[in-house]
Amino acid sequence: MKRFLWAFVAGFIAVLVFHQAMLSILHGVGFTSYAPFPMQPTKPFAMPQVWSLAFWGGVWGFVFAIFFRASSSGAAYWLGSILFGALGPTLFAWLVVAPLKGQSLRLSWTLMVTGLLVNGAWGFGTALFLRALSKK
Repeated sequence: MKRFLWAFVAGFIAVLVFHQAMLSILHGVGFTSYAPFPMQPTKPFAMPQVWSLAFWGGVWGFVFAIFFRASSSGAAYWLGSILFGALGPTLFAWLVVAPLKGQSLRLSWTLMVTGLLVNGAWGFGTALFLRALSKK
């Protein structure tokens, strides 16, 4: 159970550090119009979007912990964590969340690349934080 608690914390923090850092870079170079650390209220609880993203990053941290052990080593752990982050949450957002919210699936290539990059960064950060927290 402790592993899953650490996984939630790792995923939560990875959104605030890695996910938003990648979004900052992409926004800073003009690749995306999405600004980092969005504070718009989300429905239904009017929570700032960045905290909602961090919460869901923690939830995805649970899923991450099912597939990855922090004690794993080597390139497969790091590459796998990036691919898991890039593909898992991104595809879920496109194929499940967007239709539930009534949003169009017409995605621009910049939106697709942005999703893959920010979530891939999240996956790497989650792996890094989970490994560090699991040593405690």
